Amino acid sequence: MIVDQKVGLRIIVREILVVILLMAAWDLVVVILFQIFHQEWMEQPSLPVSLIGSALALFMGFRSNSAYARWWEARTLWGAITNNCRSFSRQAGTLLGDRHELMYAIGAYPHALRMALGSVDATADIERLLPPAMLAAIAPYRNKPNAILYQIGLGVTEEVTRKGIDGAVHGQIDRILSDIANAQGGLERIRNTPLPMQFSVLPRVLVNIFCIVLPLSMVQTLEWITPLGSSLVGCLFLVLDKSAEDLQNPFSSTPHALPMATMARNIEIDVVQPTGDQTAPPLQTHNGVQQ
Repeated sequence: MIVDQKVGLRIIVREILVVILLMAAWDLVVVILFQIFHQEWMEQPSLPVSLIGSALALFMGFRSNSAYARWWEARTLWGAITNNCRSFSRQAGTLLGDRHELMYAIGAYPHALRMALGSVDATADIERLLPPAMLAAIAPYRNKPNAILYQIGLGVTEEVTRKGIDGAVHGQIDRILSDIANAQGGLERIRNTPLPMQFSVLPRVLVNIFCIVLPLSMVQTLEWITPLGSSLVGCLFLVLDKSAEDLQNPFSSTPHALPMATMARNIEIDVVQPTGDQTAPPLQTHNGVQQ
């Protein structure tokens, strides 16, 4: 996730620069054909294009809102996982009597979750934190985060039975694990349910068509400065389209996605530190971007 505004601006400009240059070149071709070669057919009325632009702006705004809603929901669910992992670590350290292996297991959980959600390999972090017996137990499972929660639940039940801990305390801890599982289900729903094609592919096609037609409606009025006016308007639509495209998949490997590695490491530090053991250092931003 971009945390430096200047870096973010440079990244966005770099991502759309080629399209802007192509658009400016097309605008220049239109001006030359109209002004020098007097191709009158290139002169088109501006009203239809203005109406199309207004409708397209509304459509792009709705798409951007939908994409941001997905991104923000994913961030909210990760916040719920953070809070519940901290709560479970506190319960494991106080009510269960310092079950350090469970605290390490809940520290490994967010790394397994980010690996399941995105195209990243967090195997080293999982192997570093999980006890060998639990690591072997989750090996056959397809859903590694859910398998870790299951193994943690078995460990909690074993400790409750062995120490004769009150059932209300057991239920309280189990609710925390259930809340984590519910948040995981919400994240998997976002990952497995992309925006419909009407909101992911169609806007890009419509923006490209609009940018091609736009200078034809401007050339009679703006003449030689048509490339400037048309490029500015087209750039606005391109930025809206690119922003929505980046936000609609919050688990991608782009600078605009959620910083899952940073969040997972922060959770790991918070839940492992009460054991008194040495923890891994926090991840630092790289060129203004959180990992």
